[in-house]
Amino acid sequence: MMTFPPVCDYEGSDYRQNFWEGQGREYEDLSERVALRRLLPKTGSVLMEIGAGFGRLASEYRGYDKVVLFDYSRSLLREAQARLGNDPRFIYVAGNWYDMPFVDGLFDTLVQIRSLHHTAEPAALFDQLARIGRPGGSYVLEFANKKNLKAILRYALRRQNWSPFDTEPVEFIRLHYDFHPAWVRERLGNAGFKTEQTLPVSYFRVPLLKRLVPTPWLVGLDSLMQRTGSLGHLSPSVFTHNRNPSDGQPAQPGQFFACPKCATPLEDHGDSPLSCGGCGLKWKVEDGLYDFKEPTLV
Repeated sequence: MMTFPPVCDYEGSDYRQNFWEGQGREYEDLSERVALRRLLPKTGSVLMEIGAGFGRLASEYRGYDKVVLFDYSRSLLREAQARLGNDPRFIYVAGNWYDMPFVDGLFDTLVQIRSLHHTAEPAALFDQLARIGRPGGSYVLEFANKKNLKAILRYALRRQNWSPFDTEPVEFIRLHYDFHPAWVRERLGNAGFKTEQTLPVSYFRVPLLKRLVPTPWLVGLDSLMQRTGSLGHLSPSVFTHNRNPSDGQPAQPGQFFACPKCATPLEDHGDSPLSCGGCGLKWKVEDGLYDFKEPTLV
């Protein structure tokens, strides 16, 4: 049986309440939205957000016909369902991002924000995204920047033992990684992506500043700093717009899901298991949530 790298599981967590709601992160949320709006194609057919969680950024995808919110946590996806109501554009999918349950060439736009830092093997994930992305489409990626100003200062003062200039990722706690921009760009290139634009984001992620300076002012300053593009790479967060590999073919009309074990396209009949005609496995669909974490027995 194929084995995969470990996955950070937020199942049953109170991530939304403990990290976002009333936690003083309005500046981070708004500055990330500014960056996303700059890089995201305004309209499209099918978009997927990888690591979408409770759907914090779902309102940014108004110009898309279909939006897949993909996450490993079923409970966070249920929160997204509760927040977003019955909007038929949204499709909720639980699964392992090293084993994507979609046909090749499906998504014209891919978005990944605040989840690459949980990725033990980014190269394996990038290979999956290159497979399911439509040729020539877009991949908007955010990652935690190892070479940020705070890390450089701490290293200079000998308050941390890892160098922000070393290009290898650093795992500061289990399944939490910071990445060097050059390392990410190289791995993206190895998967066939071409990085076209880079934005430094959240320069002012400092508790004292966030207490003393009104949030709209900080967001406005951050928006100006984002215009420095690839000149800096010293912010704690980096957004990139990447062009999907141009080779391959777009997905065939009517095809969407594929068995994550044998890649056979699956027929979707609504709230009933998706049965694979290739290997015989069945995948659960319940109350609008497609569950590909493990096959079902019924």
